[in-house]
Amino acid sequence: MVDLQLPDISGVEVTRRLAAADPPVRVLVLSASGEQEDVLEAVKAGATGYLLKSAAREEFLDAVRRTAAGDAVFTPGLAGLVLGEFRRLAAAPALDRDDGAPRLTERETEVLRLVAKGLTYKQIAQRLVLSHRTVQNHVQNTLGKLQLHNRVELVRYAIEKGLDDDLGKDRPDKP
Repeated sequence: MVDLQLPDISGVEVTRRLAAADPPVRVLVLSASGEQEDVLEAVKAGATGYLLKSAAREEFLDAVRRTAAGDAVFTPGLAGLVLGEFRRLAAAPALDRDDGAPRLTERETEVLRLVAKGLTYKQIAQRLVLSHRTVQNHVQNTLGKLQLHNRVELVRYAIEKGLDDDLGKDRPDKP
């Protein structure tokens, strides 16, 4: 069982490592977030199931048992979301653009755009009504997808792709 919000490493990264272990470990994510992007990132990383922390005790125990048995377990409503996303991916090309860049989610692109405009994680979180940690997770996921190492490289990438257009409009020091 893995929580997405961990102090030193993202739960998505822990899930990725556990799923890559030999033999692979079945991972049930337990999270307060039912946000589509959080769920999909966890599943893409190798989570076998995803349960909201608001689940009843019996639902939680059943999910642990079923995950251990190899079943895919999702909080009601999330299974359809995951299935729909994978159907969409199966029908879509592997890359968003002709330049070969990996596909970023809409939220990752939105966060990347605001990082490129100079906003802090806290400012981005306030603007997008997310937690500071969720913004950090989106940035870490984007760094991993783009094979970049830090925020400076991320900003450079965003500028090269034109994601910093209209800089003055969203600057933190502008009203």
